[in-house]
Amino acid sequence: MRDIAMEWSTKMTDYQVNDWLVAAEVENVLHSASDDEGRIREILQKSRELKGLNMEEVATLCHISSPELTEALFDTARYVKEQIYGHRMVLFAPLYISNVCGNECSYCAFSSSNKSLKRTALDMEAIKRDTSELIEQGHKRLLMVAGEGYAASRGGFQYVLDAIASIYEVTEKVGNIRRVNVNLAPLHVDEFRLLKEAGIGTFQLFQETYHRDTYASVHLSGKKRDFDWRASALDRAMEAGIDDVGMGILFGLHDWRFEILSLMQHIRHLEDKFGVGCHTISVPRMEPADGSAYSLAPSAPVSDDDFKKIIAILRLAVPYTGIILSTRESAAIRRECYALGVSQISAGSRTNPGGYSEGETEAGQFQLGDHRSLEEVVAELASMGFIPSFCTACYRLGRTGQDFMDLAKPGLIKLKCDPNAVTTFQEYLLDFASDTARATGEQAINKELDCMGEKARKSSEKMLIKIRSGKRDVFC
Repeated sequence: MRDIAMEWSTKMTDYQVNDWLVAAEVENVLHSASDDEGRIREILQKSRELKGLNMEEVATLCHISSPELTEALFDTARYVKEQIYGHRMVLFAPLYISNVCGNECSYCAFSSSNKSLKRTALDMEAIKRDTSELIEQGHKRLLMVAGEGYAASRGGFQYVLDAIASIYEVTEKVGNIRRVNVNLAPLHVDEFRLLKEAGIGTFQLFQETYHRDTYASVHLSGKKRDFDWRASALDRAMEAGIDDVGMGILFGLHDWRFEILSLMQHIRHLEDKFGVGCHTISVPRMEPADGSAYSLAPSAPVSDDDFKKIIAILRLAVPYTGIILSTRESAAIRRECYALGVSQISAGSRTNPGGYSEGETEAGQFQLGDHRSLEEVVAELASMGFIPSFCTACYRLGRTGQDFMDLAKPGLIKLKCDPNAVTTFQEYLLDFASDTARATGEQAINKELDCMGEKARKSSEKMLIKIRSGKRDVFC
């Protein structure tokens, strides 16, 4: 891999101020949106057409308060989720390679002022050990995460590329990691090109909050303090050819209604400029973090009821965009949110570098709410009628960006995703599951086959025969 010791830590000139993010428009739409029951039900009915919603319609749904309309919202979200994603639920694990960070963020344990935290940037052997542990659990897809400080500690951006290569190099008897997604600080276009060449799946970056004053009040120093540099990062990623990008908001920093409408502006901007929006939206909610008093009393806390509304509204607003729910949330809350629109979840997570091979010897980035193992989560999903999916086929076959949407919107992607979910789940059951979990999983697979159309079922059955005969990594 070539040497790329760039001046990326100081070169901040290849972006423009974000004129697509207009707070006044958000405020005006929220203020003028109707709370009329008839209008709300009209929007919910439109949502069932699976064509998404505009900002006025999203703002109107944000005004729902009555139990009856809330349940109507949830019922519509369940319908849309079922129609597009069926019963499959994609699983992954985060892999933190570094907690070294030069930013001062009031809500984060990795904040540079937190002197109680031991700073670590894993070397390549340590990264491989954590990767090996995750493979042995049954994971096939990872989200690699690094604090914004690896440049000084491990040789700059090359460290990130070496880490990705190291993850892909690990092969155990039970398999390997088939796709690495990444959550990294904003990069320059030339660095994004190198990231694409490294074989990543999704590039993920959270704006945290789209409210400029709030952003300035919680990002006190470091590169992350530059709002526009961060907000324009996905433009640079897509300019570099990465057409699979993920957005996110840290709910609790500012009013969630403002954040959702601003997110809609960001998505609209990417669609206007590149023809396709984000592939995923993450919905982390503020949780306590070591050394952060702010995290214990956030400015705009989100209740469980409002959190479920957020997920349901996003599912209707952008029906073909994946929604990711992390282990920040408790098992009980996660369970309630699955059917409302969530399509990807993490499981068995650790948020400290070395956490899988060495244990939780240091505080993680935030407090986990769901401490269950991958197998426990898989068993629960199967018992609830979901099909845990470890599929990475779309990434490896180039079905990303516009190509993915071209298949998703007419419903054709289900002919690929449903069979691949079943076969990767079968692979997991044979290689990793206990007898009890395997029996529950086999029942879920058989039930899923009965629900499939003829073409998807035939494809699934052909691949299942290969998996059961000993072949692995079979997909369509």
